[in-house]
Amino acid sequence: MAAEQNTEGRQLLRRVPGWTRGCAVIVLVGVWCLAIGYPVLIGALGGAWSEPGDSWLEELSPEARLLVERGFGGLDPDRLVDLHTHLAGIGTGSSGCEVHPNMLSWSQPVARIRFELYLSASGVEDLERADQEFVARLSRLIDRSPGKGRFCLLAFDHAYGEDGQIDRETSEFYVPNEWAWQQAMADPERLLPAISVHPYREDALEELERWAARGVRIVKWLPNAMNIDPSSPRCDAFYEKIVELDMTILTHTGKEMAVEAGALQALGNPLHLRRPLDRGVRVIAAHCASLGEALDLDEPEGEREMVPCFELFMRLMDEPGYEGLLFGEISAMTLANRVGAPLAQLLDRPDLHPRLVNGSDYPLPALNAVIRLSPLVDQGFLKEEDVSALREIYEAHPLAFDLVLKRSLRSPTTGRGFGVEAFLVPDELGL
Repeated sequence: MAAEQNTEGRQLLRRVPGWTRGCAVIVLVGVWCLAIGYPVLIGALGGAWSEPGDSWLEELSPEARLLVERGFGGLDPDRLVDLHTHLAGIGTGSSGCEVHPNMLSWSQPVARIRFELYLSASGVEDLERADQEFVARLSRLIDRSPGKGRFCLLAFDHAYGEDGQIDRETSEFYVPNEWAWQQAMADPERLLPAISVHPYREDALEELERWAARGVRIVKWLPNAMNIDPSSPRCDAFYEKIVELDMTILTHTGKEMAVEAGALQALGNPLHLRRPLDRGVRVIAAHCASLGEALDLDEPEGEREMVPCFELFMRLMDEPGYEGLLFGEISAMTLANRVGAPLAQLLDRPDLHPRLVNGSDYPLPALNAVIRLSPLVDQGFLKEEDVSALREIYEAHPLAFDLVLKRSLRSPTTGRGFGVEAFLVPDELGL
């Protein structure tokens, strides 16, 4: 019977036009390649690094261990703080996290692939336990960090419209303040919670008071994604409350690439920070505005030109009135798309190193697609002989790699590295 069916099938196939059979074969081969090749591609661009074991340091080569010792040497663990450690999730369990539906749908392939890459870098393998796996992997990395120190876990508020209501269409992801708090309280000796409160919310001031009463000191913003204009007068009451509660705003500056920003990119202009700074608000400028261009708002209207965001950030840093209020945060500055003049200029400004703070922007340090050492070597920031050892550290522990890499950097012109102060949290932040 089976033989007869096979014969009938072959006869039927012969009656199908040749070009149709060819198309069918191409489709089948394409499907097969996607099924086999896509996971390999995501692993290659995402986070195809191994889980660090308890003895990962001992398993490194002598050269790599020496780099780790140098990287963490001289850093006081009480003042060693990673101020930019992201939490993320899709709402599994009781986290309350959210992502935009586009990131879960193949109808938006770019958003979906970006989402898959972030999952891979975060060590998430089971979507039904995504939020819990994200936290578990991060916890293991922190537990096995050679330099101890602390990590600031970031909440992330929704985008809001001008009417003060949540704009879900613009909100790419959401991490509740309560979730960041819960994770930090699981290990309060090592973890700090940072809340995220949009200033346009009707309950913004009450939310600040609620979390300040629990001891939270950092408020996270990403203006380009959240639709926050830091220069708007509507933020003034928020700024007054921040000063009253002795809190600090950690805000993205410059062009945003990790999440969708679209027409809101102009909100990353560092000069928008004049308003909070002039009102006595402490501000940490994430990434030191090291990517993109923005309008020079200090010039008269009609004469304004686009200039590098980093140039505008440095203008603010050089104003004496902002000393003790404005700080630069150096996360992501070693990523492939940011390496260049801003990094060199900061290395050559030791006078500013006490006003810099460290951050990893995790999970980006575990994202293969943006980790490239060759540009750093080509531009003179790294010694060629350190590359092999650094790659070894990256494969074993990407968070440790991020700090060791930064401490291995040298200015292409002067040979200066970042001072120890750039990795120790300033006393003004009260952390």
